[in-house]
Amino acid sequence: MPSSKPLLIYDGRCGFCKIWLDYWRKLTGDGVEYAPSQDVGELYPQISKKEFSEAVQLVRPDGSIASGALAVFETLGHEKLYLPLFEWPYRIIAGHRDLFYHLTKWTFGTEIEPARFALTQWIFVRMLAVIYAIAFGSLTVQVKGLLGAHGILPVADYLMVVAENTGAMRFVYVPTIFWMNASDAALQGVCYAGIAIAALVLVGIFERAGLAILFVLYLSLSAAGQEFLSFQWDALLIEAGFLAIFITVSFRGNSLQIGNVRVVVWLFRWLLFRLMFLSGAVKLLSHDKTWRNLSALSYHYWTQPLPNRISWYLAQMPDWFQKMSTAFVLGVELGVPFLIFAPRRMRIFGAKCLLILQVLIFLTGNYTFFNLLAMAMCVFLFDDRDFEWWLKPPLQAKARATQKAGRKHGDRTGAVPMFSRLVVAAVTALVLTIGLARMIETFSQEPVEPLHSIVKYTAPFEIVNSYGLFAVMTTMRPEIVMEGSMDGETWRPYTFPYKPGDLARAPRWAAPHQPRLDWQMWFAALGNYRENPWFVNFAVKLLEGSPEVRGLLEADPFQGRAPQYVRGALYDYSFTDAEERRRTGNWWKREAKGMYLPAVGLRAVSSNGPQNQ
Repeated sequence: MPSSKPLLIYDGRCGFCKIWLDYWRKLTGDGVEYAPSQDVGELYPQISKKEFSEAVQLVRPDGSIASGALAVFETLGHEKLYLPLFEWPYRIIAGHRDLFYHLTKWTFGTEIEPARFALTQWIFVRMLAVIYAIAFGSLTVQVKGLLGAHGILPVADYLMVVAENTGAMRFVYVPTIFWMNASDAALQGVCYAGIAIAALVLVGIFERAGLAILFVLYLSLSAAGQEFLSFQWDALLIEAGFLAIFITVSFRGNSLQIGNVRVVVWLFRWLLFRLMFLSGAVKLLSHDKTWRNLSALSYHYWTQPLPNRISWYLAQMPDWFQKMSTAFVLGVELGVPFLIFAPRRMRIFGAKCLLILQVLIFLTGNYTFFNLLAMAMCVFLFDDRDFEWWLKPPLQAKARATQKAGRKHGDRTGAVPMFSRLVVAAVTALVLTIGLARMIETFSQEPVEPLHSIVKYTAPFEIVNSYGLFAVMTTMRPEIVMEGSMDGETWRPYTFPYKPGDLARAPRWAAPHQPRLDWQMWFAALGNYRENPWFVNFAVKLLEGSPEVRGLLEADPFQGRAPQYVRGALYDYSFTDAEERRRTGNWWKREAKGMYLPAVGLRAVSSNGPQNQ
């Protein structure tokens, strides 16, 4: 008999049906009525018992009937997406309901809740604000020495060269606000502004505008920062910060306001998948034998850029432990990312694996805010049910009431204006296209047109990036020891705050701060000074006695005076073993390998690079 609402009739004895029908009730709210065929089947004699047993039946308000996959699509309000070919998989599932009941229990559980991400997104924005504050704060104490007028790579000089070579396109190739003002005050002002705005976002003030400004400020620093802001975590922060602009959820008073663009959650999952899977893929694509024979972590702990004390202890572990650890890393990076797109239980298991890996990396090396940001993105593998315990009981009730109200009115997209949806749709298409192009290029090792052109022109804005850490494991540790002299005979070493130097000094903890000069010294040692013009500039600034550059060091052996000469001595460093450390007290041992940079003075610096004095 006709009713004002659609009625979905199902097999009340089917456990698989009950699980999913309970879930659909939560999605459709009061918009659809549900009843088992055993209770109401006699009211609809036009539907046979065989039809009731084989498929769900949807009785429309006008009395017409839909069954099978069509009934499911209409019930959920997705009838425009229905295709007749969907009937085939529906029949397979309906014919093997016992099997799919057990699969559902294993993957989703016996009670399925609609995934809600309002609280999840709110938590992520708080975490992102803290990470932004860390990133800007870390740069605040370094930016003048790295990029200031008397720093190693002055931004003003760099922008002048870019302008001379690119003309009006300079704003595209180097998108930075420092085109307006590249003074030391502007550099530090941006860093302090970043900290202040991050604090406002953290407490829920001007969130959307604040996130947009933070994105612009950090992109400006990265674009103008040259070698010193060319790290993958800088790109990752910019990309995550860009996506966060489209998050629309906040607390107002004692209630949780939901303007939930669900697609943003999937874009973050896509970003996390690319980050983790590509980090594993490049290790195999590089054909590096240490990854393939599982010996990589036998070298990693002492050859990584900035080890800490825990690194030393783990380096002492036996080979079987290192091989198992390497296998764990490869397994998590190559296999677990696919669980990001799996049903809830499997996805949460994958999230825990990723979190464990990031915690271990954080504890065993100084990788700035990278691990914190990767862990923050793992939040999107959970949903609001996993975080409601964070809220006080009144707020829990408010959050559930808001979500229940949305379900009652069949609200599946959230209170998002049409313009916002169109913007997010355009961003989604762009992010997916560029991300796919970058993944294809990673595996093909060749540009793929026309996708490569899109990648090329969007690359300076860093909204979608390529990732892949430690593709090739270094098996030796060349280390540059900078020395100065007043007479060319007696040489005194400069002490860096975190990189290895004094053999008796324990490896230090730096994260989440990034001492960027210390990091670049590690990269420089893998090549030569001719391949690293910034290193020559660093030597010149030491000779000039630049206070800003000396401020990047832990100790100046000349107490503010400029030396007459500097040089870079090259050593091979490695950890001591437990016996040698007990005997000598040293954490490190080293072997001299000659000169990285020969002794130079200011008169010896020419257009052809430094020459022997």
